[in-house]
Amino acid sequence: MNTPRELFQKRKGRIRSALKKAANGKMRLSVFRSGLHIYAQVIDDAKGVTVASASTLDKEVRSNLKKTSTVEAASFIGKVIAERAVKSGVSEVVFDRGGYIYHGRVKALADAAREAGLKF
Repeated sequence: MNTPRELFQKRKGRIRSALKKAANGKMRLSVFRSGLHIYAQVIDDAKGVTVASASTLDKEVRSNLKKTSTVEAASFIGKVIAERAVKSGVSEVVFDRGGYIYHGRVKALADAAREAGLKF
């Protein structure tokens, strides 16, 4: 029987392979969430480089937040990553939820990134 971690890794792999097929050269907005923090990166898979990143660990971000594990913090990170991506010339991405359910903090980050100018 598979452990929850193994099931998560399988789900993450299925999502990522489907995204690579559907990307058509677009960059990937990847999300990682832990119990205390949330991280987002815009990744160029063709070159293998991170174009923009934001997390609740950034000093300028942390000063604007009361807690780092809330939906409000995730939506703030969504705005920040969208601003940084647009600043570096990226307007369209594919959203990689990374095996997480599209709900709560992951959904808040995605919605805030859309509102701030990223298209996906």
